[in-house]
Amino acid sequence: MIMGDLVLLETEINPVMKKLLDGGLSITAIHNHLLRASPATFYMHVGGQGDPVQVATAIRARWRRARRPSIHRRHRRSPPAIDLDTAKLDETIGVKGRANGGVYQFVVPRRDSVTEMGMTLPPGPTGVAIAINFQPTGGGRAAITGDFVLTGEEVNPVIRAFRANGIDVTAIHSHMLDEQPAAVLRAFLGE
Repeated sequence: MIMGDLVLLETEINPVMKKLLDGGLSITAIHNHLLRASPATFYMHVGGQGDPVQVATAIRARWRRARRPSIHRRHRRSPPAIDLDTAKLDETIGVKGRANGGVYQFVVPRRDSVTEMGMTLPPGPTGVAIAINFQPTGGGRAAITGDFVLTGEEVNPVIRAFRANGIDVTAIHSHMLDEQPAAVLRAFLGE
């Protein structure tokens, strides 16, 4: 089973979708995560099951339909230092974050079990988890994004809490089509 996100420009959505559908994959969502990005980017969520090589081949075909940065950069640079009080962030979030390419990231697994197609999805970074990213912008400040895994009854209380604290909600969508409990949604935030 596969589940993932592809980051696309608007003009890339339909050609990439065609390739993925032709390759036997499913599209589970198309939306934006960032309200003020330039150029505007969209996230296409894909899912599928079957032979891993066939699924990988369908995904690889996507690369031929979309622009992407070179995997091999000419000049490898060290990631910038995390200019944030990470110990305080760890304490506040309640889990230990990790630095990844100049971004301080958190993965907070859901406590309850979620299944799709009869399989229990693992908690954590490869499964069902809340993801929060802090990208330092200087002077102890950060650009922050996050992806919250919520059940249907959790969505509006969480949105109200975000909005009451001045946090933009940029998308509400599902990554999966047949998960249980039903309607495990992701509310994406950005600040």
